[in-house]
Amino acid sequence: MNTFVLDTQIEQFLQEDIGRGDVTTEAIFTTERAEAVIVAKEAGIFAGEKVVERMFTKFGTELTVKHVMKDGESLVAGVEVLRVYGSVKQMLIIERVLLNLLQRLCGIATLTRRAVETLADPTIRLCDTRKTTPGLRMLEKYAVRIGGGCNHRKGLDDAVMLKENHIAACGSIAEAVARVRQYAGPLLKIEVETTNEDEIREAVAAQADVIMFDNATPDEIKRYVQLVPETIATEASGGISMETLPLYRGTKVDYLSLGFLTHSVRSIDLSMLIQKSEIRSRKVKV
Repeated sequence: MNTFVLDTQIEQFLQEDIGRGDVTTEAIFTTERAEAVIVAKEAGIFAGEKVVERMFTKFGTELTVKHVMKDGESLVAGVEVLRVYGSVKQMLIIERVLLNLLQRLCGIATLTRRAVETLADPTIRLCDTRKTTPGLRMLEKYAVRIGGGCNHRKGLDDAVMLKENHIAACGSIAEAVARVRQYAGPLLKIEVETTNEDEIREAVAAQADVIMFDNATPDEIKRYVQLVPETIATEASGGISMETLPLYRGTKVDYLSLGFLTHSVRSIDLSMLIQKSEIRSRKVKV
């Protein structure tokens, strides 16, 4: 994870929520200190250790993390995820942003772990896609890894994927691959999206690095895999749900890419509770 990017994002997230200042907290508290815990309200998988580390670094001695769960550990209702001591003001100012991030990342890690267990085929890797929340791609893909999945390309710049529109506009798979090789050089992998046996054979002849079977049924995938030499990786994508995942078990495809890991996730419910308060709040006349 790029911590320079993460630090900038956290700053932006806090600025969005704080605006010109937390009116409620500023009105009530000054130098009060307390201990607080974040607890899980349901089962799942924890992801967000790096987020906690970078967010609390911003506050120096104002906030001290006394305990945080490790990425990949299991959540159960009532389990302590995080314990922090320090300024009540700072705790309350960052509470919502911190919970929003952790809840979403835990949700993605939990859904990914469930998908891996549902497929129950260690020969097939489950991947995410680019169907991520704008601004959160790095973090959402991090959560997929914590859940046991793997990352597909992180953006348009780290791998080549020739989709149907690229191929249609170019004229053929062979021509599209040739143009990419001339432009991009030898270090970027080239993936070609295919929809039938003729296209698969053309992608093999063009020596693609990865061949994707788009919207193929499990039976079609089993047949298509036989057309691809072992030197070329295979991927299947499109129309795969948690309910249909078991049907892909044993298809011998190398990767399944699942958009729902990030675009249809439900956040895990977490709550922050202040404890062991050392309240010395100022008194006002009423």
